[in-house]
Amino acid sequence: MRLFSKYCQLGVLLLITGPFALAETDTVSPKAASAMQGEDKAVIVDVREDDEWNAHHIPGAIHIPLGQLNERLAELEPYKNRPVITQCQSGLRSAKAQLTLNSAGFSKVYSMDGGIQAWDEQGLATE
Repeated sequence: MRLFSKYCQLGVLLLITGPFALAETDTVSPKAASAMQGEDKAVIVDVREDDEWNAHHIPGAIHIPLGQLNERLAELEPYKNRPVITQCQSGLRSAKAQLTLNSAGFSKVYSMDGGIQAWDEQGLATE
C-alpha cells in the first residue's frame, strides 16, 4: 500500500509541474550569460512584456515577449545553430521559452538563472 501511495504522489507531482518535471534544462548564471554575450558566443532573448523591457533591459538583448515567441521564431532563425540564452524577470518564463526554442530545433538553448533580478543583484549593466 505504501508503494502505491508513493506512485500516486509522483503522478500528482507530474500533473502539477507538467513538462518541467521531465525536461532537462540547461541554465547559465547571469555572469556566465554576460561573458558569453560579451564574447559574441551567445545571444540573449528577453521574453518579458513590453513594460518590463521598457523599465530596463540587458544591452544587446533581443526582445520577444513569451506570448509572441512562436509567431516570431523567424526573427531568431539566424541564431538557430548558436547558443541562445532566454531571460525573463526571475526564470519561469525563460524556462518556458527554452522549451519552445528546443522544440523548434534550436541547437543549444540556455535559461538564465534568476532572470534580470539576479542580473541586477550581481551588478551587471542594464539600460
